Amino acid sequence: MDLQELTKILNERFPGVLGEENKTAVVIKKESLLEVARFLREDDCAFENLHCVTAVDRRDKMELVYHLYSFKLKFMLTLKIYLASDDLAVETLSGIWKSANWLEREVYDLFGIKFLNHPDMRRILNPEEWTDYPLRKDFDRPDFIRLPQTEGLKAGG
Repeated sequence: MDLQELTKILNERFPGVLGEENKTAVVIKKESLLEVARFLREDDCAFENLHCVTAVDRRDKMELVYHLYSFKLKFMLTLKIYLASDDLAVETLSGIWKSANWLEREVYDLFGIKFLNHPDMRRILNPEEWTDYPLRKDFDRPDFIRLPQTEGLKAGG
Protein backbone atom coordinates (compact mmCIF):
# COMPACT_ATOMS: atom_id res chain seq x y z
CA MET A 1 0.00 0.00 0.00
CA ASP A 2 1.19 3.51 -0.77
CA LEU A 3 -0.05 6.94 0.28
CA GLN A 4 -2.21 7.35 -2.79
CA GLU A 5 -4.11 4.12 -2.05
CA LEU A 6 -4.43 4.97 1.64
CA THR A 7 -5.62 8.51 0.89
CA LYS A 8 -8.27 7.09 -1.47
CA ILE A 9 -9.49 4.61 1.19
CA LEU A 10 -9.56 7.32 3.86
CA ASN A 11 -11.33 9.78 1.56
CA GLU A 12 -14.08 7.26 0.81
CA ARG A 13 -14.82 6.91 4.53
CA PHE A 14 -13.80 10.41 5.71
CA PRO A 15 -14.30 13.01 2.95
CA GLY A 16 -11.79 15.85 2.87
CA VAL A 17 -8.62 13.84 3.55
CA LEU A 18 -5.68 15.33 1.66
CA GLY A 19 -2.45 13.57 0.70
CA GLU A 20 0.70 15.68 1.01
CA GLU A 21 3.58 15.91 -1.41
CA ASN A 22 6.04 14.06 0.84
CA LYS A 23 4.38 10.71 0.01
CA THR A 24 3.71 9.69 3.64
CA ALA A 25 1.41 12.37 5.09
CA VAL A 26 -2.33 12.95 5.10
CA VAL A 27 -4.23 15.92 6.51
CA ILE A 28 -7.56 15.22 8.17
CA LYS A 29 -10.27 17.32 9.80
CA LYS A 30 -10.08 17.73 13.57
CA GLU A 31 -13.64 16.43 13.95
CA SER A 32 -12.79 13.09 12.34
CA LEU A 33 -9.63 12.35 14.38
CA LEU A 34 -11.10 9.61 16.61
CA GLU A 35 -12.87 7.84 13.76
CA VAL A 36 -9.84 7.98 11.47
CA ALA A 37 -7.52 6.81 14.28
CA ARG A 38 -9.77 3.84 15.10
CA PHE A 39 -9.98 2.95 11.41
CA LEU A 40 -6.20 3.10 11.00
CA ARG A 41 -5.60 1.06 14.17
CA GLU A 42 -8.23 -1.65 13.82
CA ASP A 43 -9.04 -2.25 10.17
CA ASP A 44 -6.91 -3.67 7.39
CA CYS A 45 -4.38 -0.85 7.80
CA ALA A 46 -3.23 -2.08 11.24
CA PHE A 47 -1.23 0.99 12.28
CA GLU A 48 -0.45 -0.53 15.65
CA ASN A 49 2.40 1.81 16.54
CA LEU A 50 2.08 5.48 17.44
CA HIS A 51 5.67 6.50 18.05
CA CYS A 52 5.56 10.29 17.96
CA VAL A 53 3.13 13.13 18.56
CA THR A 54 4.38 16.66 18.05
CA ALA A 55 3.22 20.05 16.87
CA VAL A 56 4.44 22.91 14.70
CA ASP A 57 3.55 26.50 15.49
CA ARG A 58 2.62 28.13 12.17
CA ARG A 59 1.83 31.45 13.92
CA ASP A 60 -1.72 31.64 12.52
CA LYS A 61 -2.52 27.99 13.35
CA MET A 62 -1.02 24.96 15.07
CA GLU A 63 -0.14 21.84 13.10
CA LEU A 64 -0.63 18.67 15.19
CA VAL A 65 1.40 15.75 13.84
CA TYR A 66 1.09 12.01 14.60
CA HIS A 67 3.62 9.46 13.31
CA LEU A 68 2.11 5.98 12.89
CA TYR A 69 3.65 2.73 11.73
CA SER A 70 2.04 -0.43 10.37
CA PHE A 71 4.23 -3.52 10.67
CA LYS A 72 1.70 -5.41 8.56
CA LEU A 73 1.97 -2.93 5.67
CA LYS A 74 5.57 -1.91 6.40
CA PHE A 75 4.45 1.68 6.05
CA MET A 76 4.91 4.86 8.08
CA LEU A 77 2.12 7.41 7.97
CA THR A 78 2.17 11.00 9.14
CA LEU A 79 -1.29 12.14 10.19
CA LYS A 80 -1.79 15.92 10.44
CA ILE A 81 -4.49 18.17 11.81
CA TYR A 82 -4.56 21.96 11.64
CA LEU A 83 -5.91 23.68 14.76
CA ALA A 84 -7.05 27.29 14.90
CA SER A 85 -4.94 29.37 17.29
CA ASP A 86 -8.02 30.12 19.38
CA ASP A 87 -9.14 26.46 19.57
CA LEU A 88 -6.17 24.36 20.70
CA ALA A 89 -8.10 21.34 21.90
CA VAL A 90 -8.53 17.92 20.32
CA GLU A 91 -9.64 14.48 21.51
CA THR A 92 -7.03 12.22 23.09
CA LEU A 93 -5.87 9.09 21.30
CA SER A 94 -4.69 7.47 24.54
CA GLY A 95 -7.62 5.04 24.42
CA ILE A 96 -6.46 3.82 21.01
CA TRP A 97 -2.68 3.84 21.47
CA LYS A 98 -1.25 3.69 25.02
CA SER A 99 1.85 5.59 23.89
CA ALA A 100 -0.35 8.65 23.26
CA ASN A 101 -0.63 9.19 27.01
CA TRP A 102 2.89 10.57 27.55
CA LEU A 103 3.31 11.90 24.02
CA GLU A 104 0.19 14.06 24.29
CA ARG A 105 1.26 15.32 27.70
CA GLU A 106 4.55 16.46 26.18
CA VAL A 107 2.74 18.32 23.38
CA TYR A 108 0.45 19.94 25.95
CA ASP A 109 3.42 20.99 28.07
CA LEU A 110 5.45 22.45 25.20
CA PHE A 111 2.73 23.82 22.88
CA GLY A 112 -0.40 24.18 25.04
CA ILE A 113 -2.62 21.90 22.95
CA LYS A 114 -5.19 20.30 25.27
CA PHE A 115 -6.22 16.70 24.71
CA LEU A 116 -9.84 16.28 25.73
CA ASN A 117 -10.71 13.23 27.88
CA HIS A 118 -7.02 12.51 28.52
CA PRO A 119 -6.58 10.39 31.69
CA ASP A 120 -3.76 12.56 33.11
CA MET A 121 -3.57 15.95 31.37
CA ARG A 122 -0.82 17.73 33.29
CA ARG A 123 2.65 19.01 32.58
CA ILE A 124 5.35 16.40 32.14
CA LEU A 125 8.54 18.47 31.62
CA ASN A 126 7.99 21.98 32.99
CA PRO A 127 6.89 23.12 36.44
CA GLU A 128 3.13 22.84 37.11
CA GLU A 129 2.89 26.54 37.94
CA TRP A 130 4.08 27.62 34.49
CA THR A 131 1.52 29.27 32.26
CA ASP A 132 3.81 29.46 29.21
CA TYR A 133 4.49 26.98 26.43
CA PRO A 134 8.18 27.08 25.43
CA LEU A 135 7.94 25.78 21.85
CA ARG A 136 5.41 28.36 20.72
CA LYS A 137 6.78 31.13 18.58
CA ASP A 138 5.31 33.76 20.90
CA PHE A 139 7.16 32.33 23.93
CA ASP A 140 8.85 35.12 25.80
CA ARG A 141 9.86 35.12 29.45
CA PRO A 142 12.17 37.55 31.25
CA ASP A 143 14.32 34.61 32.41
CA PHE A 144 14.62 33.16 28.88
CA ILE A 145 17.86 34.03 27.12
CA ARG A 146 17.80 33.81 23.35
CA LEU A 147 21.00 32.74 21.67
CA PRO A 148 22.37 35.07 19.02
CA GLN A 149 21.50 34.25 15.42
CA THR A 150 24.27 32.36 13.61
CA GLU A 151 24.93 31.41 10.04
CA GLY A 152 25.25 27.75 10.97
CA LEU A 153 28.28 25.57 11.50
CA LYS A 154 31.39 26.45 9.58
CA ALA A 155 33.95 23.91 8.42
CA GLY A 156 37.26 24.02 10.23
CA GLY A 157 35.91 25.38 13.44
